[in-house]
Amino acid sequence: MALATATRTDTLYVYGICASGVRPPETPGVGGEPVRLLTEAGLCAAVSGAPAQVRARRRDLTAHQDVLRALAAQGAVLPMRFGVLSPGAGTLRAQLRTDAGHLAAQLDGVRDCVEMNVKGTAVSGYFETLVRRDESLRALARRTRRRPDYEANVRLGQALARAVGREARKAAQQVLAALTPLAVRTAPGATDDGQVLSASFLVPAADEERFRQVVAAQAEAYGDRLALAVTGPLPCYSFVQPGPLPAGR
Repeated sequence: MALATATRTDTLYVYGICASGVRPPETPGVGGEPVRLLTEAGLCAAVSGAPAQVRARRRDLTAHQDVLRALAAQGAVLPMRFGVLSPGAGTLRAQLRTDAGHLAAQLDGVRDCVEMNVKGTAVSGYFETLVRRDESLRALARRTRRRPDYEANVRLGQALARAVGREARKAAQQVLAALTPLAVRTAPGATDDGQVLSASFLVPAADEERFRQVVAAQAEAYGDRLALAVTGPLPCYSFVQPGPLPAGR
């Protein structure tokens, strides 16, 4: 869909796609606009009038999420990212007809599921354990204490950072191995030296509490080297490909 400043009165802001039969959310949409449903080919698109400018302000981001939550409470939904616009109702209805099979299959793929996101960051304090356990690090720490200078401190710091990151990544793999069997599908996210774990899990809604319990158990098991955070339930952004509704982002 096209992301742009709306200037035409028929431009619509699009929140997501559902199977027909859902009720329009009572919560106001972006810009305080009322949300309505456009139904076509057994599907419906939740839309509202587009504001004059689409900006990622907190209140509008919250409104977007609130609409999606209201839809998800009634069944499967294909969520659109914030800021998706359609040129008008006719265009949107036509594309619902054209993409009906693809969209229905996508809805089936996330039905009765939620997205749970888990992130893990390396715990820097773990270096004390590493020094006690790793002879090479102990030796480097002793040399640095005997002859402290800037370069020695840098070498020790770099060695410790590498070791902490290595242990955190090992723990992240163990966490993934424990959580993956609980999910229908998984989707990796971006990681770096500090955030060594980022993944989304498509979890049956009935298993959400069990998933949280396993995350808590993993956090306890690896908390000395990996700090875990779980977010959800979320709209299933990571597990849908809504298709060209309409052309553009």
